[in-house]
Amino acid sequence: MSDFAAAYGADLREFVERLLRFDTTDFEEAPAQEWVESQLAELGFETYRWTADPAQLAAHPSFPDDVSDLRVGERPSVAGVLEFGDPDVGRTIVLNGHTDVVPADEETWTSDPFEPTWDGDDLTARGAVDMKSGVAACAFAARYLADGHGADLDGRAVVEFVTGEEEGGVGAAAAALSNPYPFERDAAIVAEPTDLTPVVACEGTVMKRLHIVGRSAHAATRWEGESVLPHFETVRRAFEELEAERAGRVENPLYEEFPIAVPVNCGIVHAGSWASSVPATLTAEFRIGVAPGETVDEVEAEFEQRLAEVVAESEWLSAHPPGFERFSIQFEPSEVDPDEPVVRAVQAAMRTTGLPDAEPRAETYGADARHYIHAGIPAVVFGPGRIEQAHFPDETVHWPDVLAAGETIAEAARTYLSS
Repeated sequence: MSDFAAAYGADLREFVERLLRFDTTDFEEAPAQEWVESQLAELGFETYRWTADPAQLAAHPSFPDDVSDLRVGERPSVAGVLEFGDPDVGRTIVLNGHTDVVPADEETWTSDPFEPTWDGDDLTARGAVDMKSGVAACAFAARYLADGHGADLDGRAVVEFVTGEEEGGVGAAAAALSNPYPFERDAAIVAEPTDLTPVVACEGTVMKRLHIVGRSAHAATRWEGESVLPHFETVRRAFEELEAERAGRVENPLYEEFPIAVPVNCGIVHAGSWASSVPATLTAEFRIGVAPGETVDEVEAEFEQRLAEVVAESEWLSAHPPGFERFSIQFEPSEVDPDEPVVRAVQAAMRTTGLPDAEPRAETYGADARHYIHAGIPAVVFGPGRIEQAHFPDETVHWPDVLAAGETIAEAARTYLSS
């Protein structure tokens, strides 16, 4: 058993189990955040609390112009700060994670999603992977340093439990845009599930809603109508072809491992109103990947141009142009130099704690790291669990990986602060 596991394994397990019992879906993080704040205070952290400024978020490219639906004033983010030696002459490292989770359809789970269930070393609950175990490990990693394992350090460790990551990073965006602390931050580790591998590049997304109008008719004389389905299929194929073209243009070697470098997904399709009527309306929602080095605006324009080409080739669509507008949250991509000290600190820590040596890699999902990177704060993503478990029924994390993450994050913070 590692020193970290011996010192804090039992406390970390109890903390995670309690945090998992909070249902933090549907903008309801506040009770969990109040509990976290009290726990951080008991652990000796100086605590901070903030909420996002609606006007500031509305002006941010990731968020819609009207953020009232996000209820940002009701969603506090909290943080705990521990200081070492002379904090003003040392660095400050942020250890970040989010407490909000995506909804869980109980019919698809074999247990209550908000009641932690153990099967040996495997812990199942909504948020076990994404990402309550990871952010809890950050808190105990910082505490571990303060309890004698960070001797001769100068600087600070800031542990952030932020809200609204699944809606674009409400709490992290606010922290990046309006520093809630009376000191500057030098680097960040975001403990999303990376299977204990450092991630230095994350994709962005643009969310687009397509609306096609046809002409209804009785099914018995369907030739009198104009079904939207063939038109949608033409658009879908065109977007699929563009997906392949764009993948071929991605030059970043970190994305060579993925079968689709910049995925496009049509997640929702609603068409028609009655089985014996020709479907006359269709609405489809697309998630379009944005690679590091691209912008949301550039990618959006490319897909709008491809749609315009489809429309120009169709007499019906030319006379009845489809709608194609943004909706929801947009994620800008992000990338940090693998030679940044915080990345190297994580790699050095992995060697010290006995994790397999791994080169930094990329992911096709977005993360709150982008908010810090765009604010000039280098950030690496590193945490326990596999992304394949995130958002899935029976979401499960392997507990030894959580302990390994806590130990490694503590060592990475120590290495970064001492360098």
